[in-house]
Amino acid sequence: MGRFARNMMARASGGSVALSRLWPGRADRLIIAPHDLRTADATRASEIYAGRFVFAGKIVTCHGRSIFDLEPPSEDWEVALLGFGWLRHLRAADTALTRANARALVDDWISNLAQKRRVGRRADVLARRVISLLSQAPLVLSDTDNKFYRRYLRGLTREIRYLRYTTFDISDGVPRLQALIALCYASLCLANQARHIRAATRKLSDELQRQILPDGGHISRNPGALIELLIDLLPLRQTFAARNIAPPPALLNAIDRMMPMLRFFRHGDGSFALFNGMSSAPSDLLATLLAYDDTHGAPMANMPHTGFQRLDAGAMTVIMDTGAPPPPGVSHDAHAGCLSFELSSGPSRIVINCGMPATGRDNWRSFARGTAAHSTLTYHDTSSCQFVELSAMKRLLQGALLVSGPVNVESYREVVANGVLLTTSHDGYLARFGVVHRRVLLVADDGSRLDGEDTMSPAPGGRIKGNEADFALRFHLHPSVKASRLSDARGVMLVLPNRDVWTFEALHDKVELEDSVFLAGNDGPRRTAQIVIRQDSRHAPAIRWSFVRSTASPSATSARRNARREPELPL
Repeated sequence: MGRFARNMMARASGGSVALSRLWPGRADRLIIAPHDLRTADATRASEIYAGRFVFAGKIVTCHGRSIFDLEPPSEDWEVALLGFGWLRHLRAADTALTRANARALVDDWISNLAQKRRVGRRADVLARRVISLLSQAPLVLSDTDNKFYRRYLRGLTREIRYLRYTTFDISDGVPRLQALIALCYASLCLANQARHIRAATRKLSDELQRQILPDGGHISRNPGALIELLIDLLPLRQTFAARNIAPPPALLNAIDRMMPMLRFFRHGDGSFALFNGMSSAPSDLLATLLAYDDTHGAPMANMPHTGFQRLDAGAMTVIMDTGAPPPPGVSHDAHAGCLSFELSSGPSRIVINCGMPATGRDNWRSFARGTAAHSTLTYHDTSSCQFVELSAMKRLLQGALLVSGPVNVESYREVVANGVLLTTSHDGYLARFGVVHRRVLLVADDGSRLDGEDTMSPAPGGRIKGNEADFALRFHLHPSVKASRLSDARGVMLVLPNRDVWTFEALHDKVELEDSVFLAGNDGPRRTAQIVIRQDSRHAPAIRWSFVRSTASPSATSARRNARREPELPL
């Protein structure tokens, strides 16, 4: 285990006895406070004290009123408020004023039962609030009196009891796991909970074995689910140890499988590949999680159960979706991006998917989930997956679940003379149009070029259905890439932030440069560009293309010097 991780765990162990020191006569009730790995910002404590609550890009000012009485500006803002994660900012400031402010706000919530809203009773929000109230108990209970302590415990146990009831009717996937994690925390942090510890541990173990696939991916195929879960599972592992209770094997095994997946989805700049609802990943949060990774090795190349491939060569990284859609019950965030890929070179991302914004997701959800928002082929302006569209059905199913999509997705990887060859296909367009999409990628050994071919062809013995056979091949570019179309209309020059120059070329097809949008930016959606090639599968069923790094690029020059072991001249 790394030194950073050991320090984190030592602090978690220290927090586990803090409540016993604060309340020696009450150690039979609330006896441990788990560590919160989320990054705290002490400067935000002054904003909260001034009555300004800034969440999800929205600001609400109290003006002397209870923040829980005010109309929320958005659901994302309300989720952040009622999850109580902001308590960690007050704890980071660690002053008598912020401790008193934390107590006042928690007391306001506990005492204001009539003002609780529907969002606050959602199982995922309730689970987040229970974990926050447990982990920030040293902040809230410091310097307080017995009366408030008893009221805090009553409010906390009421929330825990309600959470136990909601687990019978909760969305599958990450929300269900988060609720069970919160119940595990609750049983460990309160004394005399042996029966609840056994029950919560058994339910969590069963759910982890079901939702965490053998290769470490989550059943939803959303890379962001790994971050959301590990940020709670790692402290939970230490909380078991702090109580001198052996963590369940399913918990340990799940963490050991999930950690390598963090490296698998990372590009050279530290960002996560944008598949199936992934948004921007805070770099500090990722750094915290990766400090717990004992291996520190190169990412694995193939995740067969989750359905992704990774190709690394030189400074180049290609991450590709080669899996079937997730089961309908966990497809709330699934995207129709089968066979899409992302390309990066060193610290620069080149080809991306549009991703999802961190807030205001409902405004972009329909577009972001479509195949056209991914760097792959779209047939007849139709997505390879179909989702529930009727509003009544969405409300009944608690989201726009997946209705249909590719059934057979194949991928075959082999080492060839000049690189690595990845051959893939999916049948997402077979039932409606009678065609199969095949994509072949060849990554050069030195990472200097990526060659590809996309083909739309009938299944063996079949034929193309209907009169329309048009398709579009899209490559969405990262906003930091400066793109300009070449004069022959067969290529695009790409200049990266590090001054590397890449060229996209299509051998026999006209290339267009069109507007696109990058949704997963830290500052919200940003305009970018996309390379688009349009064709008709009856006349030209295949498109061959390539991304090639210029030999004059700084990284290419550096690579040649290193290969020849030539010393660079001092500046």
